[in-house]
Amino acid sequence: MPVLTAQQNAYAQYKNNKVMSASAPELTLMLYDGSIKFLNIADYALEKGDLEKAHNNIIKTEKIIEYLRNTLDMKYPVAQDFENMYSYIYRRLIEANMSKNRDIIIEINQHMHAIRDNWVEVMKANHVYVKDA
Repeated sequence: MPVLTAQQNAYAQYKNNKVMSASAPELTLMLYDGSIKFLNIADYALEKGDLEKAHNNIIKTEKIIEYLRNTLDMKYPVAQDFENMYSYIYRRLIEANMSKNRDIIIEINQHMHAIRDNWVEVMKANHVYVKDA
């Protein structure tokens, strides 16, 4: 097991505190940001021919989308809209991973940026403090 340096340990503690103190809207924003980060890594890995790294980061994005789908409260009508959107993105992620197609990754990343940006606007409209958005 690798030993963490003091700096790595401090950063890990900071990230843990950030997640533990976040509101539900902030956690959702973090998930959107994470999915974008993993899609960027997957795209770059595909560009460089690193199929394993691309695969691993597409899987990370799939897990985020799966989590978001599982947390939808279907008693609200808008939840079905999110389910449809997440379902489409999940299917496209699987297609991207099977074909290692950068165009699909780019498409999904554009969708995730749009969803994230809309989420930030919803947070602002509902007076939820948005850090570094």
